[in-house]
Amino acid sequence: MRKLVYFIAVSLDGFIAGPDGSDPTGPDGFWPVAQDYVQHLAETYPETLPAPAREALGITAEGTHFDTILEGRRTYMIGVDAGLPNCYPHLRHLVFSRTLTKSLDPGVELVATDPVEKVRELKREEGKDIWLCGGGELAGALRGEIDRLVVKLAPMTLGSGTPLFAQKTAFDPVLYERTDAVLLDSGTIFLTYDKAAGDAV
Repeated sequence: MRKLVYFIAVSLDGFIAGPDGSDPTGPDGFWPVAQDYVQHLAETYPETLPAPAREALGITAEGTHFDTILEGRRTYMIGVDAGLPNCYPHLRHLVFSRTLTKSLDPGVELVATDPVEKVRELKREEGKDIWLCGGGELAGALRGEIDRLVVKLAPMTLGSGTPLFAQKTAFDPVLYERTDAVLLDSGTIFLTYDKAAGDAV
């Protein structure tokens, strides 16, 4: 069965974006994007780079991890506001929203139904794993469905902002087992955790 993987950059104090939710890695962003960070993504997770970055780096590889991306409306609109109604045309692209009524790109599928049910449906399909890109509210709604966390832990604190899981849910501890760790010279650590067998969906 396909896995739902929350592949996300997070600060040391648990935030994935600043208080306004804008792109922390954009032109006016504050997130550290070092050369070794980009190189590691290009070599290991090329499908997670947006189309302009893939083109600039000459990347044509499909990637080995994901063939589907899930975004909440706020995360999706970051790309739209930058003039990119589909940042990931090389992936099946689903956006969860109850307010968007028409897709802004033929390659983007809008989903207004329950995200949990949709993810369970996707997991039963053939294919590679499913990338949960963000944001925090969608991640909170799907917390129980997440099979793997790939946390790109940045060497910084924010103080406030969008937390890793923004939607309030019931207290429900879930145990994960670390299965990989890659420490970059620039300070970011790629940490991979799989849901422990007893907590697997």
